[in-house]
Amino acid sequence: MSVQENLKIAKAFYDEFNNRNFANVQKLVDDNAELKLIPFNAKFTGKEGYLQLSQGWANAFPDGRCHVTNIAASEDGAVAEFAGRGTQTGTFMSPGGDIMPTGKRVDVPFCDVFKIKNGKIVSYNSYFDSATFMKQLGLIPEKV
Repeated sequence: MSVQENLKIAKAFYDEFNNRNFANVQKLVDDNAELKLIPFNAKFTGKEGYLQLSQGWANAFPDGRCHVTNIAASEDGAVAEFAGRGTQTGTFMSPGGDIMPTGKRVDVPFCDVFKIKNGKIVSYNSYFDSATFMKQLGLIPEKV
C-alpha cells in the first residue's frame, strides 16, 4: 500500500469513530486482525473485536472523541498521537472489572500503532497512561 492510502485508512479510523460509524471502520479491519489495548493487556480479534473495542469506549464515554495531534504513515502502516477526551457517563468494561459511571471528564494522551496490509488493518496497538486515566476518573489518588 502507498503511504497516502495508509494515511487515509488511519485518519478514517478516528474520523469514523468520532462519528460513531463503526461499520465503516470494520470494513478497514482484517478478519484476523489483532487489536490490543497495551496498558490493560486486552486483546480483540478481527471486525467483531473492533466493534467490541470501539463500542466499549463509546458506551462508557458517549461524548468521547479522538483529537488527533500527529499522524504519520509508511508503506507498512501508520502511527497516530491523539487526545482521548470525554465524560464517563456509562459503564466502562475494563479487564479488572466494570467501572461504574463516575461522571468525570478525561483528557488522556494516546499513541496508536497500525500495521496495514492490502488496505486492511492487520495489527493495532494502543498505548496510553492508564494511571493518568484512572486518576482522572477519580479511581486512584492524584498523588501516588
